[in-house]
Amino acid sequence: MPNTDSYGQSVPYPVLSDAPNIETAMSTLVNGIVPYTVMRFANANDRSARLIGTTKAVPGMITYLIAEDRWEAFQGDRTWLLLSDGPWNPMSFASGYAAYGGSPGWRRKAGGGIELRGRFMRSNRGNLVDDGTIVKFATVPTSVAPAALRYYMCASNRVSVSGITRYTARVEVSWLGELAYTVEAGGGVGTTEFPAWVSLDGIQFSPAGD
Repeated sequence: MPNTDSYGQSVPYPVLSDAPNIETAMSTLVNGIVPYTVMRFANANDRSARLIGTTKAVPGMITYLIAEDRWEAFQGDRTWLLLSDGPWNPMSFASGYAAYGGSPGWRRKAGGGIELRGRFMRSNRGNLVDDGTIVKFATVPTSVAPAALRYYMCASNRVSVSGITRYTARVEVSWLGELAYTVEAGGGVGTTEFPAWVSLDGIQFSPAGD
């Protein structure tokens, strides 16, 4: 019968006393090694379809998902842990709002969590709504939304009609993936050269499924 490697990884290899069968010997060796390599799959669905039955995922497995451009490791609690930051994805802006520098978007963080970046403005480069209304300005996929409403204080650049500069705004992220802001009354006058904006840099949260 086959022996196993000296590193204690239970990878089998043929010995001289085994019945001569090159196909059996090589398939046993290859199938023993592959689970310890970084396995590549077309996407998460492809991985799920292949890692079932006798080839199911076990703790310690590392995979790379080509479509998602993502490295993940299988944990003892039967979940996949992200090992590398995912690629940046653009967010969808609501009518009347647009990007203003920083390439607004979201990505998955290594170890779990979602990160946002970039600045947004009114698409007409004018005032932010400053009457206390909570205004939806963008969305992210519901698959990465938090389990409950989250609140953040964010940097802003707004000058009131009275000449008072206001540097903060509140941004909310809902369980539906909706992003909204609210600012103090009397702020947000923009010009063609210097529109009022709010920054999303620094916002991080855990999606509901994590």
